[in-house]
Amino acid sequence: MTNFIRRLEFWDLLLLAASIAVIGYGIVFVPNFFSAFNLSQLAASASEKALLVLPMALLIIVREIDLSVASILALTSVLFGLMVQASVPLSLALPLTLLAGGILGAFNGYFVAYLGLPSLVVTLGTMAMYRGIGYILLGTGSINILPDPLLNFGIDNVPGTSIPQTILPFLILAPVFAVVLQKTSTGKRIYALGGNPLAALYSGIAVKRITAALFVSTGIICAIAGIVYTARLANARANNALGMELDVITIVLLGGVSVFGGKGKLTGVLLALVLLSVIRNLLALNQIGGDAQGMVIGLLLIGSLLFGNYSAPLLNWFIALPHPRKSKG
Repeated sequence: MTNFIRRLEFWDLLLLAASIAVIGYGIVFVPNFFSAFNLSQLAASASEKALLVLPMALLIIVREIDLSVASILALTSVLFGLMVQASVPLSLALPLTLLAGGILGAFNGYFVAYLGLPSLVVTLGTMAMYRGIGYILLGTGSINILPDPLLNFGIDNVPGTSIPQTILPFLILAPVFAVVLQKTSTGKRIYALGGNPLAALYSGIAVKRITAALFVSTGIICAIAGIVYTARLANARANNALGMELDVITIVLLGGVSVFGGKGKLTGVLLALVLLSVIRNLLALNQIGGDAQGMVIGLLLIGSLLFGNYSAPLLNWFIALPHPRKSKG
């Protein structure tokens, strides 16, 4: 634990302290917050966001963004539900759904990486387009008749624990993303690309291929989140995860990933995920509705952007201040 704390950066320590403070407030002042049932529900409700922040962090590190993540989640949920409704076995429906997510991500990646269009504009367009396709395929209805193994996955905990099974995909993928980003040559290329795209290109890094691959992997992870969301809520609908992209982007930026690229670790992102999930849970337990929760998330997003812009100058100013020395006896 001591080694873990030593490795944390200044902002990570602030996030850790804020998370501990918010959790402490919940334990002391909010009835049933620390119950096994509520903590299990808290983890389950964060399952999809936890998955989506992993590829989003990598995209923002390379100075890109994907506003369509929630729409890909919804569309793949619809596609998955339609396949199940058509009696396609889960052993085939699951990989086909992941393939669909990869294709949707590749569509974004092609326009950004190979046609040179801004990812903000491209994914803003596909955000509407993908959800619109979901409405064309399913309308405003929903698919609620799902196989028992899927429903059991959505509601059951890991045997002998209060850990929901829906969080397991995240627990498996998070270490993979962390190792790739921090310990491999691919991770070094991602940071180099985010730090200076032109220098990365001249140094021989396959800029287009890496960018496109990140969008493809984002689509696949969104499809996994779509399956998890379908299982957890026991329905497939075109309006699933509406507005979730705001939470995901807020978590990544609040976690210390720079909007200007080249900076950030998953450690801070995961701490921000915990903080945001606990805040949302406490607001819900205090009967505070979705609109007010959205306002809090918006404020956190603005705060994270302000920190990203002004933290370095403030820290440099503080370091440059003359510090009093103890006078010798």
